[in-house]
Amino acid sequence: MVHSSPTPCPECAQPMRFGGWALCRREEDGARVCRGLWECPQRHFWWQWADRKDTAPEPCSYPHLFGR
Repeated sequence: MVHSSPTPCPECAQPMRFGGWALCRREEDGARVCRGLWECPQRHFWWQWADRKDTAPEPCSYPHLFGR
């Protein structure tokens, strides 16, 4: 399993660090899929569907749920 950043932070261009997995239900198809959580040094939080690595990370709406 690779934990390297998919891209630099879209907001500040800093490298991102892997913060763990969250099991989520995807609204568009109802599938339960993991999302990888990413954090940059400026404390911007992003996540990305584990089965869609070719898509851009999305802003994480719930960083407080991950103890941040």
